[in-house]
Amino acid sequence: MHQGMRRKLVEEIRNKGITDERVLEAIGSIPRHLFMDSTFVQFAYIDKAFPIAAGQTISQPYTVAFQTESLQIKKFERVLEVGTGSGYQAAILCRMGGSVYTIERQKSLYEFASNLLPTLGYRPHFFYGDGYLGLPTYGPFDKIIVTAGATFVPEPLKQQLKIGGILVIPVGNNQLQIMKIIKRISEKEYTEEDKGGFVFVPLLTGLSD
Repeated sequence: MHQGMRRKLVEEIRNKGITDERVLEAIGSIPRHLFMDSTFVQFAYIDKAFPIAAGQTISQPYTVAFQTESLQIKKFERVLEVGTGSGYQAAILCRMGGSVYTIERQKSLYEFASNLLPTLGYRPHFFYGDGYLGLPTYGPFDKIIVTAGATFVPEPLKQQLKIGGILVIPVGNNQLQIMKIIKRISEKEYTEEDKGGFVFVPLLTGLSD
């Protein structure tokens, strides 16, 4: 049953403009219902965001696909994800062949994701910490993805990007963020491209139990 629903979801996302077949394959392979609160499991393959623990959400599948496609991940690239949530996006990044480092400030979500993903065969490096700071000891990263709405682009994340690397981050206020694709072209130079409006939960600083 779930497989058929995933196929339908993949076609819906394809019709919305996602063209990277590897991204579509990942969305079609990963059981999104396992990452959701049992209350919403029957809606797992609808293209919408839903609440998860700690006042957070699991992103809309189209948004996950859009951010992932924008990263242009190649196999074995080092990828930093800021905001593990329940781990769905991290699973997609692993499926794409990235060497994934994922950081989460909500203890309950960090524990949930770090228990679930290995059971599905995905083993990113999990960290409980403040996403605004990134993971300086593990950088630089080929790609960085932020899965919550920031009010500005954190400087530490830009500094942890390799030259030639890509940072995908939604920036704005609590109502609406603009997806920014930032590329590091030299030690001090970056390009920035705006890719339309999205809605995320806020990217918060500090740690939460």
